Amino acid sequence: MATSRSTWKRRERDSAALFGTRRQIGSGSGGRADQTRSDSLHPRIFLETKLRASSAVRTLFDKTAAMAKAESKIPVLALFDKGRPGALLVFSADHLIEIAAELLAARDEAAEAKDADGC
Repeated sequence: MATSRSTWKRRERDSAALFGTRRQIGSGSGGRADQTRSDSLHPRIFLETKLRASSAVRTLFDKTAAMAKAESKIPVLALFDKGRPGALLVFSADHLIEIAAELLAARDEAAEAKDADGC
């Protein structure tokens, strides 16, 4: 099933708006050296927006969200690949502030524990 141009363009506008910027017109395959290939005009974030009928990550997130809701918690997927450092975190943009606060609190607690151990 095809997706109309206005639909995916709207999603690119929506994702750019999350970061307080605008959609980059002609991003991606335009390939002009003097313009970003990002889907937004943000000066520091390279944004790639995809609109799909379904995705495995979204399906996994929906299952996780249902379990989290039953426990009154915020759902977060941490995706790791063997042999690659770091994790990709998947969560709803609606929870960004709470998740950022939790990550900062965990970092601060780890620093305090390290200082207490004299390391």
